[in-house]
Amino acid sequence: MGDGNGAAGNGASGAIYGIGIFGAWVWFWQQADGFWWYVLAILEGLVWPAFLVYHGLDRLAG
Repeated sequence: MGDGNGAAGNGASGAIYGIGIFGAWVWFWQQADGFWWYVLAILEGLVWPAFLVYHGLDRLAG
């Protein structure tokens, strides 16, 4: 069993990730136009880190 030190930063990183999700939802929601685009905006908000990494690596690749 661990001494509990491994979870020291999990609360703060979870809060930052949560703020990021809300920010992504606002961004994608503003871009949406129609019912299914709003549904997609909610799903995109949940997986925004994957979009961020993909587009970041795409820019690095040229």
